[in-house]
Amino acid sequence: MLMRRKGGGGEAAGEGNIFWTTMSDLLLGLAIIFMVLFVLAMTGFTQDTVKQKQTQMEASKELVEKLKEANIDAKVDPMTGDVKISDLELFDLNSYELSANGKLYLNKLIPIYVENIFENAELESNITNIVVQGHTDSQQYVNVSTENEQFVKNMTLSLQRANSVAEYIFKTNFNPNYDEKLRKMLVVEGRSYSDPVLVDGVEDFDKSRRVELKLKVKTFDILSRMGFVSFHD
Repeated sequence: MLMRRKGGGGEAAGEGNIFWTTMSDLLLGLAIIFMVLFVLAMTGFTQDTVKQKQTQMEASKELVEKLKEANIDAKVDPMTGDVKISDLELFDLNSYELSANGKLYLNKLIPIYVENIFENAELESNITNIVVQGHTDSQQYVNVSTENEQFVKNMTLSLQRANSVAEYIFKTNFNPNYDEKLRKMLVVEGRSYSDPVLVDGVEDFDKSRRVELKLKVKTFDILSRMGFVSFHD
């Protein structure tokens, strides 16, 4: 006959209590982490983003004032500092070689633009790239049959134009102390006619053909703020 030990099951019950106590501590810890993440997302993260945007807007305003003083016609986004330059200022129709007037225009514009960025330490610290971005209109090339061929042909032209501007930037008379920084940040892109300028819902061909100088700014990673490190293959 088997005898039941006194307190049988007591040890198992004790283990169960330890298990549930441990689980409750774990859940409490997870809840605290989520609360901290939420608080950071609603406070510090947002504050940095707002501060960054304020810096961009202030720099944009200063850039507009300097361009007006130099009598340079350029459209500046007051929120981001992005500059739109009509291709009529830079190129002949269907060409990606800078015209004489285009070179004169960049000679005046680029030193002001570059120095507006790098003389502002707070703005510079938030920038990851300065993008020279080419755009075309959607008018069709003769003897090009498919939409894909039209797009790719315009992609080539938009990229060539952006590259011509980027190449000439280094021939302008901006402060040479910024050479290395500019080389590290400068990126060239071609967008074909994927981002047309619309006026009353209709593409404005003249405005669509343009080169833009765009600033890409840092995004604040809330996990990195808490000391987490991510690894990528």
